[in-house]
Amino acid sequence: METKTGRAQGAVDGYLMADFPWYGLDEAFTGRRWLHTTGASADGTVEHGSIGHGDEPSLKAAPADAEGLRFAVVVTLADRPGRRSSDGTGVLEATSVSSAAWLAGSGLLSCTWPTTMDRALRQDWLDQQTATAWDLADDLTGPGWSTLTLPVDGSPTPFHYRESEYGWVLAGSARGVHLGAYGRGMSAYGLGLAVVKDVTLYEG
Repeated sequence: METKTGRAQGAVDGYLMADFPWYGLDEAFTGRRWLHTTGASADGTVEHGSIGHGDEPSLKAAPADAEGLRFAVVVTLADRPGRRSSDGTGVLEATSVSSAAWLAGSGLLSCTWPTTMDRALRQDWLDQQTATAWDLADDLTGPGWSTLTLPVDGSPTPFHYRESEYGWVLAGSARGVHLGAYGRGMSAYGLGLAVVKDVTLYEG
């Protein structure tokens, strides 16, 4: 696995603060690994994050370069019950496999939207596709999904899986977390997921 020294500590702070394990591709993947983003609740509790593998997508890339990207991003979401917010003013919904599917679907959209699209149309396109991704995530037993079994820490684990012209998305669960993943240029078939032993080894 390629690593990077001299990396700013701030790049991994969110990952180190989490109270749940992070997942990435297992040791069969030997390419570049990089930290993507974390998300936290209003009180600063880390709730989810994403770890990338392969090329790092960028909307600044030329269309021809974007077409050739090969990447897979694994989303880890803490398994949380429904609970009151830290300030006591509201209720936070329980997390679920659908939540992980939504995070993965929106993540795919955010890095693969058509770079040749007129700027004035991009937001309308993104709003429409985001709504579609939410509807799909809310209906994991519907016709938009198939089943794919992948090893997670060596144990066969079922995932909900779908493909689109922009790439693929999958979602399932492991011990204490819900898992999502999305990618392009790298087939989801044959991938394996595993707990990340030392997140500080990943590039920021």
